[in-house]
Amino acid sequence: MKNLFNVEGKVVLITGGSRGIGEMIATGFVENGAKVYISARKAAPCNELAERLSEKGFCVSLPCDLSTTEGVNWMAEELGKREEKLDVLINNAGAAWGEPIDDYSEKGWDKVFNINLKGPFFLVQKLLPMLRKAASEGAPARIVNTASVNGIEPPALETYAYSSSKAGMIMLTRHLAKRLAPEHILVNCIAPGPFPSQMMKETLETMGDAIRASNPLGRIGEPEDIAGVAIFLSSRASGYTTGACIPCDGGSAEV
Repeated sequence: MKNLFNVEGKVVLITGGSRGIGEMIATGFVENGAKVYISARKAAPCNELAERLSEKGFCVSLPCDLSTTEGVNWMAEELGKREEKLDVLINNAGAAWGEPIDDYSEKGWDKVFNINLKGPFFLVQKLLPMLRKAASEGAPARIVNTASVNGIEPPALETYAYSSSKAGMIMLTRHLAKRLAPEHILVNCIAPGPFPSQMMKETLETMGDAIRASNPLGRIGEPEDIAGVAIFLSSRASGYTTGACIPCDGGSAEV
């Protein structure tokens, strides 16, 4: 029972790992002894974070654009050169796009869906051989997808592609979980509420007080909140949990 949340030595890939929620999760895994690889579209912040986290443990930067087939293939090949197996894949890379409904662009819609839904599915597909090598009945491999409370409850902002893609991520999680359970690969997702991130920066600057006031816990998320859920879903503690969507939002999606 003392080792229920142990992730020491696990090989973990975190997409969108250079900032925001991805950085919070990466920090939690590194500080708990995991072997962490992070990826992001922008190389500079990804490399900088990996350098900082390497002072605390193992962290390697593998920057690429995972919204493209080329990026997904590159990641699978590059990670395969470095590791024989993958214990945990965390699909966290995400994008948002907001425009009035009368002007909402195809460009914005496609960008969001490519990053938020298409990329994660095909990354799972390409990394399945490494996940299968890590998987066993006693120690399943894990896929943890980042959805959003906006995939559960419609947001006030006009971010139609974002909310739709995150709702899709919740169903994709359930579908993958059903398909991969017999292979001892557990698939779950986290639905974060407001956290201090680049994506939420403008919203928190203009509506932060109102968001805090409307949250049942009266605050926005902190790094330990999201890292704790991710570690739970990657450890023995969740060994009988698959196909679940766990809100991490202070209760705002449940009231």
